[in-house]
Parts: sequence; C-alpha cells; structure tokens
Amino acid sequence: MNRSDPIPSLSTAARDRQPVQSKGSEWHVLRRLFPYLWHYKWRVVAALTLMVGSRLANIGVIVVFKILIDTVTPHLNKTQSMLVVPVALLTIYGVLRFSSSLFNELRELVFAKATEGAARSIALEVFEHLYALSLRFHLERRTGGMTRDIERGTRAVRSLIAMSLYSIVPTIIELALVLAILGVKFGVLFLLIAAISLALYMVFTKVVTDWRTQFRKVMNEIDSKTHSHAIDSLLNYETVKYFNNEALEARRYKDGLGQLSEAALKSQISLSLLNAGQQFLITLGMSLILWRAAAGVVEGHLTLGDLVMVNAFMIQLFIPLNLLGAVYREIKQSLTDLDRMFVLLGTKCEVLDAPDAHALSGSNSEVRFEDVSFGYDPSHPLLRHMSFEIPAGKTVAVVGASGAGKSTLARLLYRFYDVQEGRITIGGEDIRQVTQSSLRQAIGIVPQDTVLFNDTVAYNIAYGRPDASHDEVVAAATAARIHDFIMATPKGYETPVGERGLKLSGGEKQRLAIARTLLKNPPLLIFDEATSALDSANERAIQAELASALRGRTTLVIAHRLSTVVDAHEILVMNAGSIVERGTHAQLLAKGGDYAHMWALQKEGRVPAEKGE
Repeated sequence: MNRSDPIPSLSTAARDRQPVQSKGSEWHVLRRLFPYLWHYKWRVVAALTLMVGSRLANIGVIVVFKILIDTVTPHLNKTQSMLVVPVALLTIYGVLRFSSSLFNELRELVFAKATEGAARSIALEVFEHLYALSLRFHLERRTGGMTRDIERGTRAVRSLIAMSLYSIVPTIIELALVLAILGVKFGVLFLLIAAISLALYMVFTKVVTDWRTQFRKVMNEIDSKTHSHAIDSLLNYETVKYFNNEALEARRYKDGLGQLSEAALKSQISLSLLNAGQQFLITLGMSLILWRAAAGVVEGHLTLGDLVMVNAFMIQLFIPLNLLGAVYREIKQSLTDLDRMFVLLGTKCEVLDAPDAHALSGSNSEVRFEDVSFGYDPSHPLLRHMSFEIPAGKTVAVVGASGAGKSTLARLLYRFYDVQEGRITIGGEDIRQVTQSSLRQAIGIVPQDTVLFNDTVAYNIAYGRPDASHDEVVAAATAARIHDFIMATPKGYETPVGERGLKLSGGEKQRLAIARTLLKNPPLLIFDEATSALDSANERAIQAELASALRGRTTLVIAHRLSTVVDAHEILVMNAGSIVERGTHAQLLAKGGDYAHMWALQKEGRVPAEKGE
C-alpha cells in the first residue's frame, strides 16, 4: 500500500470496535467454551460414565481391602493353610483395581477426539475471524503478541478440558462418596473433621490462587510484549543492521526478559506460600482423622481393617485434593489464557457483508466514485466529495503529492474500509451491497510494497490463482518479465524467496507481484506504484507487456512517476483529498497547472522518479 496516505488513527468509532473486554468471570469463559465441547455430546456423556465407573471402582478397592484385612486378621497367629486366604475377595480386589485403570484409559480414548476437536474448532474460528477484521485492526495490533495469545489459548483449551474431566469432576465425585461412607460407617465426628478440613483447604486454595492470578496476567502481558518485539526486530533484520542497532535490540529484549523474570519470581514466591499452607491443612486433617480411628481400634469398636480403610480414604481424598490445588491453579491460568483468545474472537468486525448481500454480477466493470468522503478518523476527513468514474475497459491514473489520499482510493475500492459519505459502485452495484469475497475476486492489485510468503517463487506467483497450471504460472512470469531471472537461478521456480521475500530485490519482488496479479486475471486492476522499484530499462520493457495485459480491463493506476501514466485515458490530479485537475496527459500539460509543474520538475530531475511516497 502506498505510504503517502496518513496512518489510520484510532477514532472514537474505531475504539468502539476494539476487542471487547472480558467480563472477568470464569463462568463467562466456560460458557463460551461449552458449545464447542457439546458438539461431541455423546462422547462427553460416555466419558463421564466411564469416569464415574472408575471412581466407584476406586472406592470398591478400598472397601474390599478393608474386608480382606478383617477376614485374615483372626488367623495371623495361627498356622493355617493358604486356603484360608479368601480367593473370592482377592479376585474381586484385582478386578476392581484393573477396572479402575481400564475405565480411565477408555475415558481418555473416547474423549480425545472431543478435546482435540474443540481446540481445533476454536483456533480455526479465531484464525478465520482475524481475516474478517478490518485493516484498521491489523494496523494497530502486534502480530507476534496476537499469535502468542492464540497459541496459549489453544493450549489452554486442551488443558482446561483435560483437567476438568480428568481431575475436578472425578475428585468431586470421589469426595462425595468418601464423605458419605465416613458419615454412615464411622459417625458424624469423622465426617465433620474431614468436611471442615476439606472446606478450609478449598477456601484457602481459592483465595490464594485468586490473589496469585494477577501475577499470571502480568506475566502474559510481558511475555506477549517481549515476544512481539523479538519477532518485529527479526522481521526488520536489515533495518537493524543498516543502523548498527543490534546492541539496542538486544538491550530491549534483555529488559523484557528481566521484567518477565521478576514477574515469574513473584509468582513462584506466592506459589510456595500456597503449597506450604495446603500441606499444613492436609497434615492437620489427616492427623485428626487417624487419631480418632486409632482411638476407635483401641476402644474396640473399630477393627484394624477400619483403621486401614480410614487411612486409605484420607489418602484417596487428600492426595488428589493436593493435585486438585495445582489443577485449580492451572485452570485459573488456562482461563486467563483462553479469555485473551476469546477477546480476539469477540472483536467486532468493522466491515461486514450486508444481510442481503449478493455476489457481484461482473457483467460490467465500470467503477464510479460518487460524492465520496472518508477519513480514518471521521473528525478529520481525508477525501472530500470525490467523484469520478473509470469506464469499463479503460485506464484512469491518479497522481498527486504525498498524503493526498491516492492509496486510500484503492483501500476503499477493496472495501478494507467503508466510505462515510457517498458510495462506490462497480457496474452500477454499490459495493456495500455485494459480498466482500466476490468483490475482491473481481479485483487484482499490485501494491507498492510487495510482501511475499516464505516459500518458492512458483508458490508466490500461483497464489494469484492456486489452481493454475505450471504453464500458466510461467506465462504470467514471462508477461511480468521475470521468467528469465527465475530460470537463471539454480532451482528455477522452486527457488525459495525467504521471509517476506528478502532474498529478492525490490524490482524482482515487484515483478513477482505483477505476475501474481496477471495470473489472477481479474476484470478490474489496481496498480499502486507497481513499477516504482524497477530500473528505467526494465520499466520500459514491462510497460509494453502491461499495456497488452491491461487492454480491455478496467484499471486504476496510482503513480508518482508520471512517465508511467502518460497513456492513461484520463489522469486525475489530487491535492488534499480533492481532485484539482483531470484530463489526458496532453490536456493537462496544455493547462499549465499542477500536473504540468510536476512533469517539468520530473523531466528536469529535480523530483526523483522513484518511490516518492
């Protein structure tokens, strides 16, 4: 895009379209997650059933073990045959223990598809949503931080689902069963000690973990910022080298890592305090329960098997509960990560298809700007009541000083933004009433700054029409006068172009962009300083090819180098967002106005004929 136009500012209306803030409620995030998971409802139900079976088997193992001890205890001091050992109880014990493990494995097997499917669906929806957002959003975001949010959010989906189904729900069921058995079998005092200990543990864990969440949020912010800067710095490798600022970039990255380290240290200190408090409560609860059980054995109303069972139940309660504390911390962190991704997903789209939008007919490619006014900030309009037309099959050029609003015309025609006043039509159809997909399918653009994918030359050209044959790719490259250069490289069309095409020169990238657009073969073309990076010889050579390719196409040419627009059917001269002159090259020279003055300066060499914006 042409850098001559002002950088879009963040208006009040634009701020309203920024990511919606989280409501700060974990339940809000879980409600957003639930529909993705419920898509696999039968797997959810099956997994929950298997999970309940596993918990019941666990409890059964303890009960059978207690019965087994009570059965063999009277015979411990007697010489008895091994037939005294209750084979049936041992068999049941073995079956129950194996069933617990089997149910767990089956549960994971059944639910794996639901977990991966939900994570995949959310990540894909966020990715697609990002492409639905306006250019304004992407100009104001740091891509590195945004991808970091998506990465952490996707990982959080898997963690949240796994921990909820595999840890929290099973533990809650087990807690209910154990407390019920303690109350019925051993009395209210056992139940009260266990329940109070559990309640204190849970309250302590929740309060301290909620307090610790602030450190996770700070770590996320610093991590995203540091990661974004690192990516931005590496993407601008050449600029860093040009200005010898490696030390500056390393220092900024070091500062970010230092801040991250400080936040991580605070998080670790708070974690140690949490763990110590949890262990104290667990130890206190288990000691009180075992004291009461041991006293019962001494008094004779409890058996040795009862003591073993109580101890096993306490281990069954507190060991998973100890893990549950860690799980709760992880869930809080996952909810924080997932919330950031849902914030992205909740960002409102600035440019939307109308409810009754239809595909662009394409029968007529005439373009009309009718009394169009627009500003990136509505309070500071950039274009003022612009009206002009590009007849079907004709070429109209737009020239003017930097900041005149030339490239904004292309952005509006592409519907990266919607006009604030007036309308733009193609073939008489308001572009706001047609689908964005059909609109952009009908338009091809060669931007001033060409950014290529880190892939091969063939891939980048074929991106204009992915189903094109190799012969068609070669024909497009030949028309853009880059085929010979490609064939001179060792790998030909399989030559990698590097990150953003950095292995190629500016002129080579621009010719690739022209080839890509010619391959797309749209009825409407936009050339935004399309030959600004070419030397004079290549520019003259490619002009003839372009003239042939543009024949019969509706074309908007945005140019600073006036020699590239002399053959246009009409030339528009812009200044401060308005058209101040219009006509053919000869007519404008005859007028002796702004265009004639610009032409004279360029002919004299006083204004560079290169990229001037």
